[in-house]
Amino acid sequence: MKCVVEYPKDHPFPIQNLPYGSFYTAGDASSQRCGVAIGDYILDLQALSYTSHFSPTLDRDVFAVQPSLNAFMGLEKQTWLDFRTHLQQLLSQPSPLTLDATVAAADVEAGIAQRKHIGRRLFVDRLAQDTVLCLPCRIGDYTDFYSSLEHAYNCGVLIRGKENALQPNWRHLPVAYHGRASSIVPSGTPIHRPVGQILDKPGDTQPVIAPCRRLDFELEVGFFLGGPPTKLGQRLSPAEAADRVFGAVLLNDWSARDIQTWEYVPLGPFLSKNFATTISPWIVPVHALEQFTCPGYDHQPPLLPYLQDGTNTNFDIPLTVALRPWESDEALDSGFAVISHSSLRHTYYTVRQMIAHHSTTGCPLNPGDLLGTGTLSAPGTEGYGSLLEMSHMGRRPFSVQSTVGEVQRTFLNDGDTVKMSGKATASNGEYAIGFGECVGTILPAVPM
Repeated sequence: MKCVVEYPKDHPFPIQNLPYGSFYTAGDASSQRCGVAIGDYILDLQALSYTSHFSPTLDRDVFAVQPSLNAFMGLEKQTWLDFRTHLQQLLSQPSPLTLDATVAAADVEAGIAQRKHIGRRLFVDRLAQDTVLCLPCRIGDYTDFYSSLEHAYNCGVLIRGKENALQPNWRHLPVAYHGRASSIVPSGTPIHRPVGQILDKPGDTQPVIAPCRRLDFELEVGFFLGGPPTKLGQRLSPAEAADRVFGAVLLNDWSARDIQTWEYVPLGPFLSKNFATTISPWIVPVHALEQFTCPGYDHQPPLLPYLQDGTNTNFDIPLTVALRPWESDEALDSGFAVISHSSLRHTYYTVRQMIAHHSTTGCPLNPGDLLGTGTLSAPGTEGYGSLLEMSHMGRRPFSVQSTVGEVQRTFLNDGDTVKMSGKATASNGEYAIGFGECVGTILPAVPM
């Protein structure tokens, strides 16, 4: 497909992707609306809804009056597919649209738009300084899983030793905890170092309240759920769950390891995880990822029947983590050093199994709910998805390249910036499907 918008073939947002997001312009947050990323532009879906080019089968109000994607996400899977097909046809050459296309007087005469909409542009410069990307939807609930075998094993070895690396339940169910939707932020939002109870030094038994000293990132992918809300008591099978996966984002589950160590027994993480989670702002439709499916894990021992997934496939999307130490020059891209290479394929449980397990008790699921995969570590030392693994719980400092030479790290310093990326190239090499970036810079703790 040749697109009306030009972009290089390795661009993360080609016409084969069309990720959804929410944005505003000109410093006016009240103008927040939905859009689709295409190359370096955003197709303004609100503006499109005021024209004759909008889908004839979709209610215009889904985008005309909604600042975020929840209404669209709450529709059926076939509706998402139909609208995606419509957008691809609309953006393909020959197209009725050009980059300077606007809402026309004819749209007012047709009763589609108001006169005040005339001249409004359909394409917005995504990279312009006055274009602000928001969270793509209202996130009602956030659940974070622990689904990477490599990560679970690595952490288990560090904490309990090789003989007891995996807890007895790990190969039987997708372990998870419920996180805080209120502290999920879009890429680029600075993150203050959290404060909590920690043990001041080895051997201490009495805690102090202090800024976290072992601040970590976790490389994850988040899946957004869609479809009509499920009812209290309703279960979903893995096959039914497949129709509930709207799309995916990159996710950084910032973690305060010293706070976590002290607090997590017996109920798991609390303050160590609730202070911030960063996501990339564009939701890549699951349909854009399907060409990158790969075989899933061979589950041994076999899973219980309610978790058995007939397709048992994952997505092979290469992921990277880059770190820019505070010592590096902010103006130079070369200040970022890639410190991890992994893939979405390294999840022992599929997203369909995560959803099925989540609903086993009859827990309602809603459009806009977010499920994190948990840290995605790959085999080998180059594939660690967290600093906990890279530094062996802080016992082994490692070198990171900066613009002033090598610097040492165990965990994150104030001023450090973490950038996560994900992109897969099509088998014909003609285009790539990407997530964009998930970026956050660490600021000092807020004084108590």
